[in-house]
Amino acid sequence: MKFGIFDHMDRAGADLGRQFDERLRLIELYERSGFHGYHLAEHHATPLGMAPSPSVFLAAVAQRTKRLRFGPLVYTVNLYHPLRLIDEICMLDQMSGGRLELGIGRGISPYEVGYYGIDPATGPERFSEAMEVILKGLTEKRLSHEGKYFTFKDVPMEMQPVQRPHPPLWYGANSLESADRLAKQACNTVVGMRADGVGQFAARYRAAWKALGRADEDLPLIGLSRHVVVGDTDREAQSAAKRAFALWYDALIHLWRAHGVGLPRQMIPAEFEPALEGGYIVAGSPSTVRDRLKKDNDIAGINYCLCRLAFGDLSFEESSRSIELLAKEVMPAL
Repeated sequence: MKFGIFDHMDRAGADLGRQFDERLRLIELYERSGFHGYHLAEHHATPLGMAPSPSVFLAAVAQRTKRLRFGPLVYTVNLYHPLRLIDEICMLDQMSGGRLELGIGRGISPYEVGYYGIDPATGPERFSEAMEVILKGLTEKRLSHEGKYFTFKDVPMEMQPVQRPHPPLWYGANSLESADRLAKQACNTVVGMRADGVGQFAARYRAAWKALGRADEDLPLIGLSRHVVVGDTDREAQSAAKRAFALWYDALIHLWRAHGVGLPRQMIPAEFEPALEGGYIVAGSPSTVRDRLKKDNDIAGINYCLCRLAFGDLSFEESSRSIELLAKEVMPAL
């Protein structure tokens, strides 16, 4: 079982410069504590995401770490010109010595892409074409493409990634049906479901992987993301988690509420207690967290445990303590 970090970088109420500084200090601690990867979300015009340019922040991560793998989860591909994104991907992979993990997607919010003048109705088609261009550009010396949204003729691809043919791909999955496609693409994935739903997804992914004649040891990472707070006691950890989760959830629904609509699907319960009971939040003493993670990881059949250890108004000290306890008393047992 590998452990990673997922980070929305939601607004914590503190000075933004201080938030960036403290987050980079936490990332250094993630590396020292044995985490495999750090994955940063991209959001715009919402308190849910205060790193709307993932490449800028991840360039700092590349310089503050030596072993930790990192990347966007995901780049909102439809907001980028493919040539610009190819250059940023290659720069980050080169600056880090080949540690970039490449998360790609369309983004869940039509309002965020709408602010950039992109018609959400064209999203799937535009995304598919953009990804075709990006993968060509990462693997070929010259790029030619003629499509509905993009046309290029013999463009020199001077930038190249360290990792070949390209950095590992990541995608956020929300349906069982996507398992077949993602397995075919050898794509790492994080699944937005309860543990039992993730178990069905993982089983289907593994079956599709096997049907393609691929070895079990080459299976990509299949992850489940949770909010995690570890404290010396259940009461201490759950009190902090409840306080911080309320602020995080408020940021999550900010744009949808501003437009008078609800979330497109119930990604996570709005109230703390149902979210805790359902395993979307894991909070407690090391033994409580260890037991819950083991139970849910076994049900989900995952090989990547993705934790959100800094969210809402959790202080630097509270997040640091969670990392310390998780690394020393939970991770070794899983």
